[in-house]
Amino acid sequence: MDYFLTSPDCDTISKTYNGQIDSHLIQKTNDGYREILPNLPRGKGWMTEHLVQYQGVWLTPNFALKGLMWVQDHFKPRSTDICLATFPKTGTTWLKALTFATVNRTRYGFADHPLLTTVPHGCLPFLEACPNDLDGDPKDVLVSKWLFMNKLRPKELAPISLEEAFELFCQGISHYGPYWDHVLGYWKASLETPEKVLFLKYEELKEEPSVVVKRLGEFLGHPFSLEEVSKGVVEEIMKLCSFENLSNLEVNKSSVLKLSTQIIIDNRHFFRKGKVGDGKSYLTDEMIKRINEITSEKLLGSGLVFGS
Repeated sequence: MDYFLTSPDCDTISKTYNGQIDSHLIQKTNDGYREILPNLPRGKGWMTEHLVQYQGVWLTPNFALKGLMWVQDHFKPRSTDICLATFPKTGTTWLKALTFATVNRTRYGFADHPLLTTVPHGCLPFLEACPNDLDGDPKDVLVSKWLFMNKLRPKELAPISLEEAFELFCQGISHYGPYWDHVLGYWKASLETPEKVLFLKYEELKEEPSVVVKRLGEFLGHPFSLEEVSKGVVEEIMKLCSFENLSNLEVNKSSVLKLSTQIIIDNRHFFRKGKVGDGKSYLTDEMIKRINEITSEKLLGSGLVFGS
C-alpha cells in the first residue's frame, strides 16, 4: 500500500492518485496554473523570493501552488485514507514517524524498521511533491519556521531577519498561513466530526506521549491490545520515534530529502531541538506580548487554548 503525505503544510497521508492521468488533464492543470499565477496577491517569501495567496492560503508559487492545484484536480481520496495535516514546524516529522510506526507495527520489526534507514518524510512523502491534525504554540512555530526556512533560502537572497519574519507571521504571510486560520479550521472540524478529525497539540505529545500514541492508534483504527501494552509495544514505538533516536540516526545526519529538482533538504534540518517553549529564547517581551494578543483575539470563543 503506497501512502503519501500532503500539505496545506496540510501534510496528508493518502494513497496515490487513482489510476493514470491523461495528458490533456495534465495540460489543463498546467494551463490553469499559468493563467492564475500573474493575478494572485504576493507577499515576501521566507524560503523563496515571494509567496502567493491562493484561496486564502499563502503558498510558494511553483512547488506548493502547482502541487495543490494538481491535488485538487486529480486526487480522489478514499474512505480508508488517513490524512495528517500540520502547519509547518509544529511537529510534523515526529507525528509522521509515530503514525507510520503505529499503523505498520505488525508489518515491521523494531530492529530493522524502515524509520531506522529512511527519514520520516521518506516513509510518508508530501503528496504535492510527486483528518488528523497537529499544531503547536505560535511562538515556537514562528521561531522554528524562521530558522528552518533561512537554511533553505537561496544564497542569492539575503537571510530574512527574525524581526521581518515576526511581522510577516503576524500578518499571516507564511507558508500555508495564516497560522491561526489553519489551526481553527481543523479545531472546528474536530469538534464537528470527532470520529473523522483528531486534533493534537505538540505540547500534549511532549507531556504524555504514551497517552497520545494510544489515542492515535484508536483513532486510526489500529488500537493497541492489552497484550501489546503489557509487552511494551507502545514504549517501543515511542523510543523508535523519539527525537533523541531519530536525530542521531546516520540517515538523518548525512542524507538529504529531494522534494523537487529545486528543493533538496538536508535531513538534519528536520531535527532542531524538539522542545516546548524554546521560542521565548529568541523573541523579545514585546514580540511575545503581541503574538499572545493576536492568538487570544483569533481563538476567542473557540475553546482552543495554547500555552502562554
